[in-house]
Amino acid sequence: MKLPDSTTLLLERQDNVLHIMLNRPESRNAMNLAMLDELHALLAAAAKDRTLRAIVLRGAGGHFCSGGDIRDMAAARRENKEGQARINRSFGRLLEDAAAQPQVLITVLEGAVLGGGLGLASISDIAICLENCRFGLPETSLGVIPAQIAPFVVRRIGLTHARRLALTAARFDGVEALRLGLVHYCEADGAALEQQLARSIAEVLRCAPGANMHTKALLLASSEQPLSSLLDQAAESFAEAVTGKEAAEGTLAFIQKRKPGWAP
Repeated sequence: MKLPDSTTLLLERQDNVLHIMLNRPESRNAMNLAMLDELHALLAAAAKDRTLRAIVLRGAGGHFCSGGDIRDMAAARRENKEGQARINRSFGRLLEDAAAQPQVLITVLEGAVLGGGLGLASISDIAICLENCRFGLPETSLGVIPAQIAPFVVRRIGLTHARRLALTAARFDGVEALRLGLVHYCEADGAALEQQLARSIAEVLRCAPGANMHTKALLLASSEQPLSSLLDQAAESFAEAVTGKEAAEGTLAFIQKRKPGWAP
């Protein structure tokens, strides 16, 4: 995949891993419409690249994302209700598509992780944060609602915690985010954060890319699809996998006591 030019994102590909940095540090990487469109287009292009195995999403300037850009929200008030709903729904589509990204999506969380930033953290496969992060859903304190974010937060941490956080606009740190299950790793400093990121990438790359892609799809479907039909579909996917090239290579590598071809 050729990396596109971008005004709001910094992009770097390292072998099979794409690093995306939200790059509006002057606003703590608040997401404006340009960033939304660029990130959505980039992830859609990345989804088609079968050589890409992991995507790392983080923010520039010591912050992940402070939510939606207030100036865009103010401008949206000049739209009619249909226009406002269309703009709001576009962020939900980004979260839907990013959640189903075929590659493993890793978020690296520092500083502000608020509103839409918390939404992005909620749909990642692996979330790593610093202890001193500031998480929160501030929408109700601004007189609006976390419309597109709320369902993903509920899926991530459960209804009871989501209700408390959304209805109080409470702020909390990385230690609390780990306790809630919002993140998987909470680190004390930047060096430890980078070490955990390197470990997580290495763990992902040990797994067969096709197997990871189909396993992720199966896990996501488990919360939505009736169990019997899901297991029927899973059996078909298993038969396809076990007779495929990855299973043959993985079995042979195990017997020969070597790494499979997909592992670095």
